[in-house]
Amino acid sequence: MVSIVIAPDSFKGTATAEEAALYLGEGVRSIIRDAEITLAPMADGGEGTAATFEGEKLTLQTTDAAGRLSEASYVFDAAEKTAYIDIAAASGLPAVADRRVPLTGDTYGTGVLIADAQSRGAQRIVLCLGGSATIDAGTGILTALGAITSNAAGYALRPGGGALGELASIDTAQLNIPAAAVEWVLLTDVTSPVVGPEGAATVFGPQKGASAEDIALLDAALLHVCDILEVDPTTPGYGAAGAVPVAIHWLSRLLHGDDSHVHVLPGAPLVANALQLDELIPRANLVITGEGAFDQQSLTGKVVGTIADLVADTAAVLAITAGRIDSDPGEGVIAIELGKSQDVATQLYDAGVQIATAYLRISTDQG
Repeated sequence: MVSIVIAPDSFKGTATAEEAALYLGEGVRSIIRDAEITLAPMADGGEGTAATFEGEKLTLQTTDAAGRLSEASYVFDAAEKTAYIDIAAASGLPAVADRRVPLTGDTYGTGVLIADAQSRGAQRIVLCLGGSATIDAGTGILTALGAITSNAAGYALRPGGGALGELASIDTAQLNIPAAAVEWVLLTDVTSPVVGPEGAATVFGPQKGASAEDIALLDAALLHVCDILEVDPTTPGYGAAGAVPVAIHWLSRLLHGDDSHVHVLPGAPLVANALQLDELIPRANLVITGEGAFDQQSLTGKVVGTIADLVADTAAVLAITAGRIDSDPGEGVIAIELGKSQDVATQLYDAGVQIATAYLRISTDQG
């Protein structure tokens, strides 16, 4: 019997990781009918990462990046005293697609989720940094936890990254200390620093609606914040989610005196470990992964690269499917571009058919 593991990322805007795994599996099953198929939808710190962990799904009222009343969910594992929170749940781009807020959007809504999780007993917050609509260096989270960001005249700053160039001090007299003092695990799919050509504003600002003038303003503001909060702006990964790690780093260091309670980690390996893929993949004959677009960055910390690394030392055949394949995935890899159908379910089903057919051909040739 052929053992197959299907572990794709989401195909942003068209299919969740769960849907992608299901549709691919149906296509594979139509060709290899007696296959033993394990569906393991993946994530790398972006949208949908929290849902890959075990726990109770909790939904509450909060605000979106534009400050409008909304609802958002997170996952709480009471036994482990750990909450898994996608920053995209409350502060993500889809909720403000009608009015992007690169200068005024903030992460306050995510801070509401964090405070709620701590009130239920969470001692560790796993914050999944992907898909944010904000570039506020995490100051919205600080505000939600009771801190007040002020300018030199002592007035509270306006929400969002556009005002951060005026930051002079942060008042913590009303800080929610239990929530601020949790263990922080920040999952990211990027290694971007806070500022510069590869920084939060320059690279991700355009997709959040920032103009060239906005980007220049935000980049300077983020550098100023790092200076005020004494955070190294070149730290890899600290540019994730509009530089949210900056505020978290400062907050945790303030309370604990060092950086021991903040951990910035690549998301995909952690999710793979939670799904026990290190045990499943070595026993598989075929491993299928995929994402919206496969390019040079796909093999560096993303879902596809993580799966490829796990397959590398096994006898399994690796298959990759994507809407576009812009780079060579390597020798021996089955690479399938999605078809032109407008129905993503059909596209992924057909990709599963093509992958299964190609795998059988390879097996026959080798056998």
